[in-house]
Amino acid sequence: MHHTLMDKLSELMGDCYNMDLSLTENLAKQIRKDIVEMTYAIGTSGTHIGGSLSMVELITVLYNDFLLYDKNNMQNENRDRFILSKGHGAMAMYAIMHRVGILSDEEIATFKKDGTLYATHPLMNLEKGIEFSTGSLGHGLSLGVGSAIALKLKNNKESKVVVMMGDGECDEGSIWEAAMSAHHYNLDNLILIIDRNHLQLDGEINTIMNLISLENKFKSFGWDVSRIKNGHNVEEIYDVLSDVRQKQKSPHVVIAETIKGKGVSFIENKYNWHIGVLSKDQYEQACKELEVL
Repeated sequence: MHHTLMDKLSELMGDCYNMDLSLTENLAKQIRKDIVEMTYAIGTSGTHIGGSLSMVELITVLYNDFLLYDKNNMQNENRDRFILSKGHGAMAMYAIMHRVGILSDEEIATFKKDGTLYATHPLMNLEKGIEFSTGSLGHGLSLGVGSAIALKLKNNKESKVVVMMGDGECDEGSIWEAAMSAHHYNLDNLILIIDRNHLQLDGEINTIMNLISLENKFKSFGWDVSRIKNGHNVEEIYDVLSDVRQKQKSPHVVIAETIKGKGVSFIENKYNWHIGVLSKDQYEQACKELEVL
């Protein structure tokens, strides 16, 4: 289902939500196939395929089952604001935006081409619901804090600000400044989702900068914390996010355990596929594994 603001999540979490999660599961499978197709179509310039594949189910549930928006008016003031802080995951975002009808066939076909509005990192495009240009890691949560404060100043009590971030971003000091500010301003309209795939551009997270316990860190900053044990299980994602929306009283972080490169065996858990180029043989193997061919 593609949310209209008038349904208002069927009075926040009722029938307006797509309760047949098998549809969401099938959509996620299609998004994963779309990412492989987009990567192969680009050729030798490569794309950020690993981190896009890790977030497929998360972003599919968001756009198909959780975010409040009207695809025919993405600037409606009562919309939820979604900020993709891990901008290198843009392929997954464009793919789901296309499948739910926000982007046309013609628009998504321009991905990473000269003059495109749909580059490898998102470009601000309010008409399409892309709230900010992102990709310089560590900035998205600060943008989310500002957006959440703005909603409070407008007395908008229904819209949420949802930020999706990679775990490697937690190396950045600006994340923790934003986390401290979110608690200080009691931003009970701010939800942070961390794609916890344990890898970043140069290697394993804990080798580059050991994060120890993200859960304890955020709790110490005054946030409520939820965990998704399997960030590729749409039912678990849906249940956790639904619970947060209904009960939120503080800034809330959802830590989702994922697999970088999920769905393609030779990409899974390989940090060197943060950016990748698919050969013809690799493309065909990926398609077979994803049941495209």
